[in-house]
Amino acid sequence: MTRHIGILTAGGDSPGLNAAIRGVGKAARGYYGMQIIGFRDGFRGLAENRTVRLDGDALSGILTRGGTILGTSRDKPHKMQVGGKVQDMTDAIVATYHARHLDALVCLGGGGTQKNALRLMEAGLNVITLPKTIDNDVYGTDVTFGFDTALGIATDAIDRLHSTAHSHHRIIVVEVMGHRAGWLALGAGIAGGADVILIPEIPYQVEAVAEAITRRVRSGKPFSIVAVAEGAMPRDEAATYRELEERRRSAESKEERKAAKKALAKLDAAQADHTLRLSRQLETLTGLESRITILGHLQRGGTPSAADRLLATRLGTACADCIARDQYGVMIAARGEEAVPVPLHEVAGRKKLVPPDHPWIDSARKVGTGLGD
Repeated sequence: MTRHIGILTAGGDSPGLNAAIRGVGKAARGYYGMQIIGFRDGFRGLAENRTVRLDGDALSGILTRGGTILGTSRDKPHKMQVGGKVQDMTDAIVATYHARHLDALVCLGGGGTQKNALRLMEAGLNVITLPKTIDNDVYGTDVTFGFDTALGIATDAIDRLHSTAHSHHRIIVVEVMGHRAGWLALGAGIAGGADVILIPEIPYQVEAVAEAITRRVRSGKPFSIVAVAEGAMPRDEAATYRELEERRRSAESKEERKAAKKALAKLDAAQADHTLRLSRQLETLTGLESRITILGHLQRGGTPSAADRLLATRLGTACADCIARDQYGVMIAARGEEAVPVPLHEVAGRKKLVPPDHPWIDSARKVGTGLGD
């Protein structure tokens, strides 16, 4: 019997999503003779039964396109705004799945999508996920598609900032995305020759950053590039954050958990102008002019790199292979040159952060890059 497959993209957009949709779709249709439909705007489209047919024409010409032809959203199946109220739409999603006579649901997304997919698996659906995010923080996979493209964009930005920093004898502070993981800032900082790299995994001391810049001035280099991840924190704030996270995890009552979440949200809000505060502090401590460049969503747009197209296609076709074998409840992970199915319960709720002994950290230190510690 012909298998019927549904596919959606959830969370933030990312280069390589269309390549992955194409990889799943062409292998499922052309190689295995399956039928495939897409759901618009992530889990919301699944709950509302809004679909697009993914035939040969729809899958043609999308390999090089950024973003996602299906649209995306950050809606969660169990917490979705409907009619001004937050509702659990899991039952509606299950109903759509069966109404469309689906044999499997493919979810493309980051850490949040892995957790939501696990919930749907526990609700009885056959689910497979693919790891997507520019943050590269999905647990269980060597790399996520979207990361390589964003890495190239951030590196190019740092390259371009060197000339203006040198010309004006300034500090340029470049904020790079990555949420709570430092992969993007660390990789772009090393590749772009940043003088200081600040990441969430290594809480920094602003005085140590200023001293690294001052040493450069004394050696005849009156400018510096500081690459800072959006989630980087000074030591005191990082200690407070860890304390609140532990309080949230160990809370014995709903009220305690809610209070810890509220305090964490307040700290996150205070982080919004973190890069601006850091720039001003460095200006005061070094006597140099300091300017900010926030790359923001620029890093997530545009044509995916060759590496991301290849990775997304490889994982997409491996996904079709798993469906053909009736292997569900897994994320297709990149492990070396292999595409490996990893049980969702091993992935959901976990993050892949930069370990302190990672080779990139070692290389950064050996070429003289300051890490603020």
